[in-house]
Amino acid sequence: MTSLRERRRNETRRAVQAHAIRLFVEVGYDATTVEDVAKAAGVSAMTVYRHFATKEDLVLYDEYDPLTAAALLARPEHEPVVQRIGRALVDTAAAATGPHHADQALLLARLRLMISTPALRARHLDSQYATQSAIVAALCGPSPDPDEELPVRCAAAACLGAAHVALVRWAENDGQDDLPALIGTSLTHAFGIPF
Repeated sequence: MTSLRERRRNETRRAVQAHAIRLFVEVGYDATTVEDVAKAAGVSAMTVYRHFATKEDLVLYDEYDPLTAAALLARPEHEPVVQRIGRALVDTAAAATGPHHADQALLLARLRLMISTPALRARHLDSQYATQSAIVAALCGPSPDPDEELPVRCAAAACLGAAHVALVRWAENDGQDDLPALIGTSLTHAFGIPF
């Protein structure tokens, strides 16, 4: 259970990010400053930096890695690692875009910004690596044997690559597709097995 302080911190983080995304869409990423975001959110620039270390983080930050790790651990251990990771990514997408999830429009706007803004595309690779590492840690522990880690990291990178193709397609289609199904289809095309 989270404390009142942590809930307020999370609410502030979500509000700042929502204002940032709105400004980036309306005014442009490069034309919007952190000070503009702070003013729109009704907080100081220091508060923005307390929650987001960089301007790029205002777009890239999310809490999906812990959801993916939990989904991985909930999958049957006997599943092949590619299916286990792929199905966890589908489950995470379902949690992020379900009918009761209010942040679907924010996710769509974030993806469009990541696709269209060169600085964000470059930083997105760092985010992908962090997600790979979260998957490896969930499946192999915090200090895995290199021989155990390599196949899991390869599977994670391949699954994330297929999921990325689906996310781009989803953003290009204005979020009209069912994202979990689209990720499942992309994974099936990549690996030739059902997801």
